[in-house]
Amino acid sequence: MGKAYFSNLNFFIVQGIYNVLVKLSGVFLKSAGNFSPKLKEFTKGREGLFSKLEKDIDPSRNHFWIHAASLGEFEMAVPVLKMLKKNYPDVKTVVSFFSPSGFKNKQFHPLVDHFTYLPLDTQKNAENFLKIIQPKMAFFIKYDFWPNFLNELKKNNTRTFLVSGVFRKDQAFFKIYGKWMIQPLKAFEHFFVQNKESVKLLDAIGFKNSTLSGDTRFDRVAAQIEADNGIDFIEEFKQDKLLLVCGSTWPEDEKLIMNYLNNSKNIKFIIAPHEIKEEKIQKLTNELKIPSVKYSEKEGKDLEEFPVLILDTIGLLGRAYSYADMAYVGGAAGNTGLHNILEPATFGIPIIIGENYSRFPEAERLRQLAGLFSVKTSEEFSAIMKKFSTNSEFRKKSGMIAGHFINSNTGATRSLEEYLKK
Repeated sequence: MGKAYFSNLNFFIVQGIYNVLVKLSGVFLKSAGNFSPKLKEFTKGREGLFSKLEKDIDPSRNHFWIHAASLGEFEMAVPVLKMLKKNYPDVKTVVSFFSPSGFKNKQFHPLVDHFTYLPLDTQKNAENFLKIIQPKMAFFIKYDFWPNFLNELKKNNTRTFLVSGVFRKDQAFFKIYGKWMIQPLKAFEHFFVQNKESVKLLDAIGFKNSTLSGDTRFDRVAAQIEADNGIDFIEEFKQDKLLLVCGSTWPEDEKLIMNYLNNSKNIKFIIAPHEIKEEKIQKLTNELKIPSVKYSEKEGKDLEEFPVLILDTIGLLGRAYSYADMAYVGGAAGNTGLHNILEPATFGIPIIIGENYSRFPEAERLRQLAGLFSVKTSEEFSAIMKKFSTNSEFRKKSGMIAGHFINSNTGATRSLEEYLKK
């Protein structure tokens, strides 16, 4: 028996083990939902999924399917959705999420015709899902790869693309035990990736069909500057003072910045906590030694009199950055993961973050350019803030670097658009 025979046998054995594990995970997740609200939402959200899709999807219409693992990947998909709607106005868009955090926060979007959870990756689920949607094209965002769905797309000859893809050498494709997962990657007609390393890694396993196109998040945030970012109550709050907007903060971030906030004068602060649970907001307000006002309680208040405004709501942070002179982006003071530094950068303002950002190459690149500054302690935070507040030339130069960083990295969506027009 030849080498190819044993290679194929190994593929079917490992794939079979994977399928068994996926089915077992479905049973486990359903049971675990009794102890975890998040896991309960994960399984409950998928109940009746196919019936709902059959009811919502019109089989006489053409559809594009865009898959995003969670909310962050959806934001990367928005420029792609905008481009598809412009070039294919009669085609309906279906966006699937894997995580509850994505699905529950995006029940409506003007560029999306149908939102759905992605079923667990079994062969039967993949067949049923694609039979209902019958997508003319499929777009996977960044790196959420599901073998059975990809194999089914390949079997159906569906044009399939990876957008803003990222490959790392520690992924299964590049390990002995994960070689079987290379086969599903053949579903992709083309890989549009973010960096040179991804191109090299794909080339090493036989895929020449990749383009270094960049990250669609740059296109997403660059478009924000052209939108209407006006917010009347922030104008009333800021007046002519310097403003630091602290976005998506966690307790570790708030601990890092708190001493400076409590001892500052003639600077305004907007804090947008990542979690807006009442007890978290109350803890934050208790730690502030200077007057603060919450968004939810701003009516009837003279906002000019308050040095701190707490955004205990969602959906305003992106526009709030347009009023900032400086930004602190949360997540890197602890280990929860750095939040989006590109949103403030597009408005040409300098950015401060915590010390744990090694998994975020865009942060390292911007730090090297001196448009972003990482701090480990509250003393370091106070020092850079003092420099920003007393040296306007330094502050503006750092902000210009951040803005140029965004402008020089746009174009990922255009690469995809030009390919589809060929």
